[in-house]
Amino acid sequence: MKLKDIVKILNAEVITGADLLEADIKMACGSDLMSDVLSFVKSGSLLLTGLTNPQVVRTAEMSDLAAICFVRGKKPGTETIGIAKSKDIPLLTTDLPMFESCGRLHRKGLSGCSEYVE
Repeated sequence: MKLKDIVKILNAEVITGADLLEADIKMACGSDLMSDVLSFVKSGSLLLTGLTNPQVVRTAEMSDLAAICFVRGKKPGTETIGIAKSKDIPLLTTDLPMFESCGRLHRKGLSGCSEYVE
């Protein structure tokens, strides 16, 4: 699924990375525990989270994640946005809660990390 399709499905706003919306996203994970992200999320995933601090972007970089979507209308601060820009990690925000965001994406065919098979 293209990142631009995810933007439409979640009625999301693109915070940064508008030039990267053609990226292929093969799976997604929803988590607010960065230790779980480091342990279980696979490279190339979309992370859905309610956390907006700079550590989220640093975790995404370490885990080679494709993009981050902040749920519940959360918006990151300038430091978080700056780090994401410097690392070419697209940031999105949606007003939807995490459960509904994940559900919409799964219903449209996006796999979770535990079910994705290459």
